[in-house]
Amino acid sequence: MNRKYRKTVIAGNWKMNKTPTETKAFMTEFKTIMPRGRWCDVALCVPAVCIPAAVGAMRETRIGIGAENCNANASGAYTGEIAANMLVDAGCKYVILGHSERRAMGETDAEVNAKVLTALENGLVPILCVGETLEQRETGITNEWITMQIKSGLNGVAEDKIRKMIIAYEPIWAIGTGKTATPEQAEEVCESIRTVIRKMYGAKIARAISILYGGSMNDKNAYDLLAQPDIDGGLIGGASLVPEKFVKIIEAANQPTI
Repeated sequence: MNRKYRKTVIAGNWKMNKTPTETKAFMTEFKTIMPRGRWCDVALCVPAVCIPAAVGAMRETRIGIGAENCNANASGAYTGEIAANMLVDAGCKYVILGHSERRAMGETDAEVNAKVLTALENGLVPILCVGETLEQRETGITNEWITMQIKSGLNGVAEDKIRKMIIAYEPIWAIGTGKTATPEQAEEVCESIRTVIRKMYGAKIARAISILYGGSMNDKNAYDLLAQPDIDGGLIGGASLVPEKFVKIIEAANQPTI
């Protein structure tokens, strides 16, 4: 992390877990043990049906609530979809876009890009996810693949908007598998992402944008991952579902010595 130039962000991704009732119970427990440090921003991205409960429970805190997806269209005949302006009206600050699990359902780079542009237009903070499969890593094309995803996802994003974005590196082979990239492997890719952004937008913007690691970060490995200079936080899956584990990751991010 480099707090001199950019924010540290710990963002939970609940995926398809917890009901609104369970969300209220989580938030109640979480608030009683939530760290007081101010070195990192904390977000919880929850299922759509849980957003009202999460927003209501966290209204008097500095915890930002987010969604796990949005549609690129403002309105229309898109049964089951949720527009960015709906999320804003519901109280969301963040939205995860381009997660590998969405891409596995057929979401294309062009669709991710359209969602990024719509989210920015509506004042949301997009968390743009990029990452490689195990096969791509083993064949040595990790950087090329992620460079393509970054360029596609940021296509048309102006300089004044890119500053409001967060990039999350999520090696697909490490998501929900218990496997984790070593701190050195994660740093190598996050540094490469920053290099791509520097070439696209210049050194000042690249230095200021937060890049998260999202491959099975947990309460046991968070400190070592967050000690890397280009890893500015985490996109947390399973560990964000348990208040005690999520708090330990936040505490790791709040360590003044990192």
